[in-house]
Amino acid sequence: MRRRASGLSFYREKKKINIGLLKEIAVWTVEILLTIMAAVIMVSFFGFRVSVIGPSMSPTLEGGEKVLVNRFVYKLFDPKKNDLIVFQPNGNEKSHYYVKRVVALPGDIVQIKDGKVYVNGEVFAEGVETELIENSMMAENEILVGEDEYFVLGDNRNNSEDSRYASIGNVKKDHITGQAWLVVYPFDRVRLLK
Repeated sequence: MRRRASGLSFYREKKKINIGLLKEIAVWTVEILLTIMAAVIMVSFFGFRVSVIGPSMSPTLEGGEKVLVNRFVYKLFDPKKNDLIVFQPNGNEKSHYYVKRVVALPGDIVQIKDGKVYVNGEVFAEGVETELIENSMMAENEILVGEDEYFVLGDNRNNSEDSRYASIGNVKKDHITGQAWLVVYPFDRVRLLK
């Protein structure tokens, strides 16, 4: 007797697994997860953006420029002289963010006389070219920078509200948001900051 070649069959044919396709899907999945993790890390550490308000940091930064802030660096290291830090004065969360240059570190003695900044009795080695200071304000007399505090000035020394003013004073490390490191807007002025 001959069996019929066609008709119903209750036996399933085993499908062959395409190993190459599975490997490709696994690679894509890992790449996507790594990209998402990298994006989360970048936004967490470097994605904070502030706008520069006013001319106090001119010519280094101009009003209206947008700056990325490295929020991670000061969790590992302390600010150094000439760093551009971003902070809210006295930790006031309702205030706008200030961008200023670190001039003196904890334990330093600062004084402004004859239009120049003196740190520990020596003229401060400026990271940028600045003009002579016309008004010393509180820094007319020696100021001792306390523990975990920093004395900061704007690069436009005669048009900057900074540590010379009682309303700002020395900036506590806890009030520092991070280090300004990259101008991202306007696009024709994109650059790394030093």
